[in-house]
Amino acid sequence: MKNIWRTGLIFSAINFLTLVVHWLFQFIVSPQLGGSEGEYGLIQFTIAFVMFLQIPLQIATQAVTHYVARFHFSGEDDRLHGLLAGCRKFLFHVTIGGSIVAVILVQPLGGYFGIPRTSLTLVALFVVLGGLWSSYFSVICQGLGWFKRLALIGLLGAVIRLLFGGVTTHFWPRAEWAVTASVVMLLANVVLLFWKDQFPRPTEKPVSPWTPEFTQFLIVSTAWAIGTNCFNQGDLLVAKKFFSKADMDAYGSAGLFARALPTAVAPLLIILFTHRSSQEHHGNPLLEQLKLIGLYTVGLVSGAVCLYALRGFCLQLLHRHTPEAAAMIGPLAVTMVFVGLLQALGTWSLASRWVKISLLYGALGVAYWLAMLLGGHSPAELLRVMPVAAGIAFAAVFLVWLIAMRLHKISARE
Repeated sequence: MKNIWRTGLIFSAINFLTLVVHWLFQFIVSPQLGGSEGEYGLIQFTIAFVMFLQIPLQIATQAVTHYVARFHFSGEDDRLHGLLAGCRKFLFHVTIGGSIVAVILVQPLGGYFGIPRTSLTLVALFVVLGGLWSSYFSVICQGLGWFKRLALIGLLGAVIRLLFGGVTTHFWPRAEWAVTASVVMLLANVVLLFWKDQFPRPTEKPVSPWTPEFTQFLIVSTAWAIGTNCFNQGDLLVAKKFFSKADMDAYGSAGLFARALPTAVAPLLIILFTHRSSQEHHGNPLLEQLKLIGLYTVGLVSGAVCLYALRGFCLQLLHRHTPEAAAMIGPLAVTMVFVGLLQALGTWSLASRWVKISLLYGALGVAYWLAMLLGGHSPAELLRVMPVAAGIAFAAVFLVWLIAMRLHKISARE
Protein backbone atom coordinates (compact mmCIF):
# COMPACT_ATOMS: atom_id res chain seq x y z
CA MET A 1 0.00 0.00 0.00
CA LYS A 2 2.97 2.30 0.52
CA ASN A 3 3.66 2.10 -3.22
CA ILE A 4 0.14 3.02 -4.36
CA TRP A 5 1.13 6.59 -5.29
CA ARG A 6 4.28 5.57 -7.17
CA THR A 7 2.56 2.65 -8.89
CA GLY A 8 -0.29 4.90 -10.02
CA LEU A 9 2.10 7.40 -11.56
CA ILE A 10 4.20 4.77 -13.36
CA PHE A 11 1.13 2.93 -14.63
CA SER A 12 -0.39 6.22 -15.85
CA ALA A 13 2.83 7.26 -17.59
CA ILE A 14 3.07 3.97 -19.51
CA ASN A 15 -0.64 4.11 -20.29
CA PHE A 16 -0.30 7.66 -21.63
CA LEU A 17 2.51 6.53 -23.92
CA THR A 18 0.25 3.70 -25.09
CA LEU A 19 -2.52 6.21 -25.75
CA VAL A 20 -0.11 8.31 -27.83
CA VAL A 21 0.67 5.25 -29.98
CA HIS A 22 -3.06 4.64 -30.46
CA TRP A 23 -3.40 8.28 -31.51
CA LEU A 24 -0.62 7.79 -34.05
CA PHE A 25 -2.65 4.89 -35.41
CA GLN A 26 -5.61 7.24 -35.84
CA PHE A 27 -3.45 9.97 -37.42
CA ILE A 28 -2.15 7.50 -40.01
CA VAL A 29 -5.39 5.63 -40.71
CA SER A 30 -7.72 8.63 -40.90
CA PRO A 31 -6.32 10.25 -44.10
CA GLN A 32 -5.92 6.81 -45.70
CA LEU A 33 -9.66 6.18 -45.30
CA GLY A 34 -10.56 9.19 -47.40
CA GLY A 35 -12.75 12.21 -46.74
CA SER A 36 -16.32 12.18 -45.47
CA GLU A 37 -17.33 8.80 -46.88
CA GLY A 38 -18.13 7.41 -43.45
CA GLU A 39 -15.32 4.83 -43.29
CA TYR A 40 -13.44 6.59 -40.48
CA GLY A 41 -16.56 7.09 -38.41
CA LEU A 42 -17.30 3.38 -38.77
CA ILE A 43 -14.11 2.55 -36.86
CA GLN A 44 -15.18 4.48 -33.75
CA PHE A 45 -18.69 3.07 -33.87
CA THR A 46 -17.55 -0.53 -34.34
CA ILE A 47 -15.21 -0.35 -31.35
CA ALA A 48 -18.07 1.02 -29.22
CA PHE A 49 -20.33 -1.74 -30.51
CA VAL A 50 -17.71 -4.32 -29.53
CA MET A 51 -17.46 -2.87 -26.02
CA PHE A 52 -21.19 -3.35 -25.46
CA LEU A 53 -21.02 -6.97 -26.57
CA GLN A 54 -18.22 -7.54 -24.04
CA ILE A 55 -20.25 -6.31 -21.06
CA PRO A 56 -20.83 -9.81 -19.56
CA LEU A 57 -17.10 -10.42 -19.23
CA GLN A 58 -16.52 -6.91 -17.90
CA ILE A 59 -18.96 -7.71 -15.10
CA ALA A 60 -17.24 -10.99 -14.27
CA THR A 61 -13.73 -9.53 -14.40
CA GLN A 62 -14.58 -6.73 -11.98
CA ALA A 63 -15.99 -9.22 -9.49
CA VAL A 64 -12.99 -11.55 -9.83
CA THR A 65 -10.50 -8.68 -9.58
CA HIS A 66 -12.07 -7.67 -6.28
CA TYR A 67 -11.76 -11.12 -4.76
CA VAL A 68 -8.29 -11.89 -6.09
CA ALA A 69 -7.03 -8.51 -4.85
CA ARG A 70 -8.57 -9.13 -1.44
CA PHE A 71 -6.68 -12.38 -0.86
CA HIS A 72 -3.53 -11.24 -2.63
CA PHE A 73 -3.03 -8.45 -0.11
CA SER A 74 -4.10 -10.62 2.83
CA GLY A 75 -1.01 -12.81 2.55
CA GLU A 76 -3.05 -16.04 2.51
CA ASP A 77 -1.03 -17.67 -0.28
CA ASP A 78 -2.71 -21.09 -0.16
CA ARG A 79 -6.14 -19.52 -0.26
CA LEU A 80 -5.00 -17.18 -3.03
CA HIS A 81 -3.79 -19.95 -5.35
CA GLY A 82 -6.90 -22.01 -4.80
CA LEU A 83 -9.07 -18.98 -5.45
CA LEU A 84 -7.14 -18.16 -8.62
CA ALA A 85 -7.84 -21.66 -9.89
CA GLY A 86 -11.53 -21.37 -9.00
CA CYS A 87 -11.87 -17.94 -10.58
CA ARG A 88 -10.11 -19.13 -13.70
CA LYS A 89 -12.72 -21.86 -14.06
CA PHE A 90 -15.52 -19.34 -13.50
CA LEU A 91 -14.07 -16.90 -16.05
CA PHE A 92 -13.62 -19.71 -18.55
CA HIS A 93 -17.34 -20.50 -18.35
CA VAL A 94 -18.25 -16.81 -18.63
CA THR A 95 -15.97 -16.45 -21.65
CA ILE A 96 -17.59 -19.44 -23.36
CA GLY A 97 -21.07 -18.05 -22.59
CA GLY A 98 -20.12 -14.56 -23.72
CA SER A 99 -18.75 -15.92 -26.99
CA ILE A 100 -22.01 -17.76 -27.67
CA VAL A 101 -24.09 -14.67 -26.85
CA ALA A 102 -21.90 -12.55 -29.14
CA VAL A 103 -22.35 -14.96 -32.05
CA ILE A 104 -26.14 -14.91 -31.56
CA LEU A 105 -26.58 -11.14 -31.09
CA VAL A 106 -23.99 -9.59 -33.38
CA GLN A 107 -26.13 -9.79 -36.53
CA PRO A 108 -29.48 -8.46 -35.16
CA LEU A 109 -27.81 -5.73 -33.10
CA GLY A 110 -25.58 -4.78 -36.02
CA GLY A 111 -28.67 -4.42 -38.19
CA TYR A 112 -30.45 -2.27 -35.60
CA PHE A 113 -27.57 0.17 -35.25
CA GLY A 114 -26.89 0.25 -38.97
CA ILE A 115 -23.64 -1.62 -39.66
CA PRO A 116 -23.58 -1.27 -43.46
CA ARG A 117 -21.65 -4.43 -44.46
CA THR A 118 -21.68 -8.06 -43.42
CA SER A 119 -17.89 -8.12 -43.59
CA LEU A 120 -17.67 -5.40 -40.94
CA THR A 121 -20.14 -7.30 -38.75
CA LEU A 122 -17.92 -10.40 -38.97
CA VAL A 123 -14.83 -8.38 -38.11
CA ALA A 124 -16.65 -6.93 -35.09
CA LEU A 125 -17.47 -10.48 -33.98
CA PHE A 126 -13.81 -11.50 -34.22
CA VAL A 127 -12.82 -8.46 -32.16
CA VAL A 128 -15.39 -9.40 -29.51
CA LEU A 129 -14.20 -13.00 -29.34
CA GLY A 130 -10.54 -11.95 -29.24
CA GLY A 131 -11.24 -9.42 -26.50
CA LEU A 132 -13.13 -11.99 -24.43
CA TRP A 133 -10.32 -14.52 -24.52
CA SER A 134 -7.52 -12.01 -23.91
CA SER A 135 -9.41 -10.61 -20.92
CA TYR A 136 -9.73 -14.15 -19.60
CA PHE A 137 -5.94 -14.34 -19.34
CA SER A 138 -5.19 -10.79 -18.22
CA VAL A 139 -7.76 -10.28 -15.45
CA ILE A 140 -5.85 -12.50 -13.03
CA CYS A 141 -2.79 -10.30 -13.60
CA GLN A 142 -4.78 -7.26 -12.54
CA GLY A 143 -5.96 -9.01 -9.39
CA LEU A 144 -2.35 -9.90 -8.55
CA GLY A 145 -1.35 -6.26 -8.93
CA TRP A 146 0.78 -6.79 -12.05
CA PHE A 147 0.03 -3.29 -13.26
CA LYS A 148 3.41 -2.56 -14.81
CA ARG A 149 3.41 -5.85 -16.73
CA LEU A 150 -0.09 -5.18 -18.02
CA ALA A 151 0.88 -1.66 -19.01
CA LEU A 152 3.86 -2.89 -21.00
CA ILE A 153 1.71 -5.52 -22.74
CA GLY A 154 -0.78 -2.77 -23.61
CA LEU A 155 2.03 -0.67 -25.08
CA LEU A 156 3.25 -3.58 -27.18
CA GLY A 157 -0.31 -4.18 -28.41
CA ALA A 158 -0.63 -0.54 -29.44
CA VAL A 159 2.57 -0.76 -31.48
CA ILE A 160 1.31 -3.92 -33.23
CA ARG A 161 -1.99 -2.19 -33.98
CA LEU A 162 -0.18 0.82 -35.43
CA LEU A 163 2.01 -1.26 -37.72
CA PHE A 164 -0.70 -3.62 -38.94
CA GLY A 165 -3.42 -0.99 -39.39
CA GLY A 166 -1.12 1.54 -41.00
CA VAL A 167 0.06 -0.90 -43.65
CA THR A 168 -3.25 -2.61 -44.44
CA THR A 169 -5.35 0.56 -44.74
CA HIS A 170 -2.73 2.00 -47.10
CA PHE A 171 -3.44 -0.79 -49.60
CA TRP A 172 -7.10 -1.45 -48.71
CA PRO A 173 -8.76 1.77 -47.39
CA ARG A 174 -11.69 0.12 -45.65
CA ALA A 175 -12.86 0.26 -42.04
CA GLU A 176 -12.63 -3.55 -41.82
CA TRP A 177 -8.83 -3.50 -41.90
CA ALA A 178 -8.54 -0.76 -39.28
CA VAL A 179 -10.87 -2.68 -36.98
CA THR A 180 -9.04 -5.95 -37.64
CA ALA A 181 -5.94 -4.29 -36.20
CA SER A 182 -7.74 -4.37 -32.84
CA VAL A 183 -7.73 -8.17 -33.06
CA VAL A 184 -4.15 -8.52 -34.22
CA MET A 185 -2.85 -6.32 -31.39
CA LEU A 186 -4.15 -8.90 -28.88
CA LEU A 187 -1.19 -11.08 -29.87
CA ALA A 188 0.78 -9.00 -27.37
CA ASN A 189 -0.87 -11.05 -24.63
CA VAL A 190 1.37 -13.97 -25.61
CA VAL A 191 3.97 -12.23 -23.42
CA LEU A 192 2.01 -13.56 -20.43
CA LEU A 193 3.54 -16.96 -21.15
CA PHE A 194 6.77 -15.67 -19.61
CA TRP A 195 4.99 -15.65 -16.22
CA LYS A 196 2.98 -18.85 -16.69
CA ASP A 197 4.77 -20.51 -13.76
CA GLN A 198 3.26 -17.92 -11.44
CA PHE A 199 -0.31 -18.83 -12.39
CA PRO A 200 -2.28 -21.57 -10.59
CA ARG A 201 -0.89 -25.05 -11.14
CA PRO A 202 -3.26 -27.76 -12.41
CA THR A 203 -2.63 -29.84 -9.28
CA GLU A 204 -3.98 -27.15 -6.96
CA LYS A 205 -7.50 -27.65 -5.68
CA PRO A 206 -9.78 -24.88 -6.94
CA VAL A 207 -11.61 -22.84 -4.32
CA SER A 208 -15.05 -21.77 -5.46
CA PRO A 209 -15.55 -17.98 -5.30
CA TRP A 210 -19.30 -18.43 -4.90
CA THR A 211 -20.37 -16.88 -1.63
CA PRO A 212 -23.28 -14.56 -0.85
CA GLU A 213 -20.74 -11.73 -0.83
CA PHE A 214 -19.46 -12.64 -4.30
CA THR A 215 -23.01 -12.89 -5.66
CA GLN A 216 -23.79 -9.43 -4.31
CA PHE A 217 -20.66 -8.07 -5.89
CA LEU A 218 -21.63 -9.56 -9.26
CA ILE A 219 -24.91 -7.64 -9.06
CA VAL A 220 -23.09 -4.42 -8.23
CA SER A 221 -20.53 -5.04 -10.99
CA THR A 222 -23.40 -5.45 -13.46
CA ALA A 223 -24.69 -1.98 -12.64
CA TRP A 224 -21.17 -0.54 -12.88
CA ALA A 225 -20.37 -2.13 -16.25
CA ILE A 226 -23.67 -1.09 -17.82
CA GLY A 227 -23.38 2.45 -16.50
CA THR A 228 -19.76 2.85 -17.59
CA ASN A 229 -20.44 1.67 -21.15
CA CYS A 230 -23.52 3.86 -21.49
CA PHE A 231 -21.66 6.94 -20.28
CA ASN A 232 -18.45 6.32 -22.26
CA GLN A 233 -19.60 4.79 -25.55
CA GLY A 234 -23.38 5.02 -25.76
CA ASP A 235 -23.38 8.23 -27.79
CA LEU A 236 -21.54 6.53 -30.66
CA LEU A 237 -24.32 3.97 -31.05
CA VAL A 238 -26.89 6.76 -31.13
CA ALA A 239 -24.84 8.77 -33.63
CA LYS A 240 -24.45 5.81 -35.98
CA LYS A 241 -28.19 5.18 -35.94
CA PHE A 242 -29.22 8.74 -36.82
CA PHE A 243 -26.28 10.69 -38.33
CA SER A 244 -25.28 10.97 -41.97
CA LYS A 245 -21.91 9.62 -43.09
CA ALA A 246 -20.32 13.09 -43.11
CA ASP A 247 -21.70 13.95 -39.66
CA MET A 248 -20.54 10.59 -38.32
CA ASP A 249 -17.00 11.21 -39.56
CA ALA A 250 -16.92 14.66 -37.93
CA TYR A 251 -18.44 13.37 -34.70
CA GLY A 252 -16.07 10.38 -34.57
CA SER A 253 -13.08 12.68 -35.08
CA ALA A 254 -14.08 15.06 -32.29
CA GLY A 255 -15.13 12.22 -30.01
CA LEU A 256 -11.79 10.46 -30.42
CA PHE A 257 -10.00 13.25 -28.53
CA ALA A 258 -12.77 13.92 -26.02
CA ARG A 259 -13.01 10.25 -25.04
CA ALA A 260 -9.24 10.19 -24.58
CA LEU A 261 -9.60 12.46 -21.53
CA PRO A 262 -10.90 9.82 -19.08
CA THR A 263 -8.90 7.11 -20.85
CA ALA A 264 -5.61 8.91 -20.24
CA VAL A 265 -6.10 8.93 -16.46
CA ALA A 266 -8.05 5.67 -16.18
CA PRO A 267 -5.05 3.68 -14.78
CA LEU A 268 -5.38 5.67 -11.57
CA LEU A 269 -8.87 4.24 -11.16
CA ILE A 270 -7.58 0.68 -11.71
CA ILE A 271 -5.05 1.20 -8.93
CA LEU A 272 -7.72 2.79 -6.74
CA PHE A 273 -10.14 -0.07 -7.34
CA THR A 274 -7.63 -2.80 -6.45
CA HIS A 275 -6.40 -1.13 -3.27
CA ARG A 276 -9.84 0.00 -2.16
CA SER A 277 -11.10 -3.56 -2.60
CA SER A 278 -8.31 -4.94 -0.39
CA GLN A 279 -8.33 -2.25 2.28
CA GLU A 280 -9.90 -4.36 5.03
CA HIS A 281 -6.51 -6.09 5.29
CA HIS A 282 -4.63 -2.81 5.47
CA GLY A 283 -6.68 -0.45 7.57
CA ASN A 284 -7.97 2.62 5.78
CA PRO A 285 -5.38 4.26 3.46
CA LEU A 286 -7.84 7.05 2.74
CA LEU A 287 -5.23 9.77 2.20
CA GLU A 288 -3.43 7.82 -0.53
CA GLN A 289 -6.73 7.01 -2.25
CA LEU A 290 -7.92 10.61 -2.15
CA LYS A 291 -4.58 11.70 -3.59
CA LEU A 292 -5.21 9.42 -6.55
CA ILE A 293 -8.71 10.83 -7.02
CA GLY A 294 -7.31 14.36 -6.77
CA LEU A 295 -4.62 13.62 -9.35
CA TYR A 296 -7.26 12.00 -11.56
CA THR A 297 -9.48 15.10 -11.37
CA VAL A 298 -6.63 17.51 -12.08
CA GLY A 299 -5.54 15.44 -15.07
CA LEU A 300 -9.09 15.25 -16.39
CA VAL A 301 -9.82 18.97 -16.16
CA SER A 302 -6.38 20.05 -17.38
CA GLY A 303 -6.69 17.73 -20.34
CA ALA A 304 -10.08 19.19 -21.26
CA VAL A 305 -8.73 22.75 -21.17
CA CYS A 306 -5.72 21.81 -23.31
CA LEU A 307 -7.89 19.92 -25.78
CA TYR A 308 -10.21 22.86 -26.28
CA ALA A 309 -7.29 25.24 -26.75
CA LEU A 310 -5.59 22.91 -29.26
CA ARG A 311 -8.70 21.55 -30.96
CA GLY A 312 -7.72 22.89 -34.37
CA PHE A 313 -4.24 21.41 -34.18
CA CYS A 314 -5.59 18.04 -32.99
CA LEU A 315 -8.08 17.79 -35.84
CA GLN A 316 -5.41 18.74 -38.35
CA LEU A 317 -3.40 15.73 -37.20
CA LEU A 318 -6.37 13.60 -38.27
CA HIS A 319 -6.70 15.54 -41.54
CA ARG A 320 -10.30 16.28 -40.50
CA HIS A 321 -10.17 19.91 -39.41
CA THR A 322 -13.64 21.08 -40.34
CA PRO A 323 -15.77 23.75 -38.65
CA GLU A 324 -18.32 21.08 -37.75
CA ALA A 325 -15.79 18.86 -35.97
CA ALA A 326 -14.13 21.80 -34.18
CA ALA A 327 -17.49 23.01 -32.85
CA MET A 328 -18.21 19.57 -31.41
CA ILE A 329 -15.09 19.33 -29.25
CA GLY A 330 -16.22 21.85 -26.61
CA PRO A 331 -19.49 20.11 -25.62
CA LEU A 332 -17.88 16.70 -25.90
CA ALA A 333 -14.97 17.70 -23.64
CA VAL A 334 -17.34 19.06 -20.98
CA THR A 335 -19.37 15.86 -21.19
CA MET A 336 -16.31 13.65 -20.80
CA VAL A 337 -15.14 15.57 -17.73
CA PHE A 338 -18.47 14.79 -16.07
CA VAL A 339 -18.29 11.20 -17.33
CA GLY A 340 -14.76 10.80 -15.96
CA LEU A 341 -15.78 12.13 -12.55
CA LEU A 342 -18.81 9.86 -12.57
CA GLN A 343 -16.56 6.92 -13.33
CA ALA A 344 -14.29 7.79 -10.39
CA LEU A 345 -17.23 7.85 -7.97
CA GLY A 346 -18.65 4.70 -9.51
CA THR A 347 -15.32 2.89 -9.15
CA TRP A 348 -14.98 3.95 -5.50
CA SER A 349 -18.51 2.76 -4.77
CA LEU A 350 -17.94 -0.51 -6.60
CA ALA A 351 -14.76 -1.30 -4.67
CA SER A 352 -16.46 -0.26 -1.42
CA ARG A 353 -19.48 -2.41 -2.23
CA TRP A 354 -21.79 0.51 -1.64
CA VAL A 355 -24.66 -1.21 -3.37
CA LYS A 356 -27.15 1.63 -3.59
CA ILE A 357 -24.68 4.06 -5.15
CA SER A 358 -23.51 1.48 -7.67
CA LEU A 359 -27.09 0.68 -8.65
CA LEU A 360 -27.80 4.42 -8.96
CA TYR A 361 -24.73 4.80 -11.18
CA GLY A 362 -25.94 2.01 -13.47
CA ALA A 363 -29.51 3.33 -13.59
CA LEU A 364 -28.32 6.85 -14.44
CA GLY A 365 -26.11 5.42 -17.21
CA VAL A 366 -29.13 3.75 -18.81
CA ALA A 367 -31.20 6.94 -18.38
CA TYR A 368 -28.38 8.97 -19.96
CA TRP A 369 -28.31 6.65 -22.99
CA LEU A 370 -32.10 6.71 -23.37
CA ALA A 371 -32.07 10.53 -23.22
CA MET A 372 -29.58 10.58 -26.09
CA LEU A 373 -31.55 7.98 -28.04
CA LEU A 374 -34.78 9.97 -27.71
CA GLY A 375 -33.40 13.49 -28.09
CA GLY A 376 -30.18 13.16 -30.09
CA HIS A 377 -31.29 12.65 -33.69
CA SER A 378 -28.85 15.23 -35.05
CA PRO A 379 -25.37 16.42 -33.96
CA ALA A 380 -26.76 19.70 -32.60
CA GLU A 381 -29.49 17.95 -30.61
CA LEU A 382 -27.15 15.27 -29.25
CA LEU A 383 -24.55 17.81 -28.15
CA ARG A 384 -27.23 19.78 -26.31
CA VAL A 385 -28.43 16.71 -24.44
CA MET A 386 -25.09 15.17 -23.48
CA PRO A 387 -23.44 17.84 -21.23
CA VAL A 388 -26.69 18.57 -19.39
CA ALA A 389 -27.58 14.91 -18.83
CA ALA A 390 -24.03 14.01 -17.75
CA GLY A 391 -23.88 17.00 -15.40
CA ILE A 392 -27.18 16.08 -13.74
CA ALA A 393 -26.05 12.47 -13.34
CA PHE A 394 -22.76 13.56 -11.75
CA ALA A 395 -24.50 15.92 -9.34
CA ALA A 396 -26.87 13.14 -8.24
CA VAL A 397 -24.12 10.55 -7.69
CA PHE A 398 -21.79 13.05 -6.01
CA LEU A 399 -24.47 14.11 -3.52
CA VAL A 400 -25.31 10.53 -2.59
CA TRP A 401 -21.60 9.66 -2.40
CA LEU A 402 -20.94 12.50 0.06
CA ILE A 403 -23.82 11.33 2.22
CA ALA A 404 -22.51 7.75 2.14
CA MET A 405 -19.00 8.88 3.06
CA ARG A 406 -20.40 10.64 6.11
CA LEU A 407 -22.77 7.89 7.19
CA HIS A 408 -20.31 5.04 6.71
CA LYS A 409 -17.35 6.94 8.13
CA ILE A 410 -15.32 6.31 4.99
CA SER A 411 -14.19 2.75 5.56
CA ALA A 412 -17.39 0.89 6.32
CA ARG A 413 -19.35 -0.89 3.62
CA GLU A 414 -23.00 -1.58 3.04
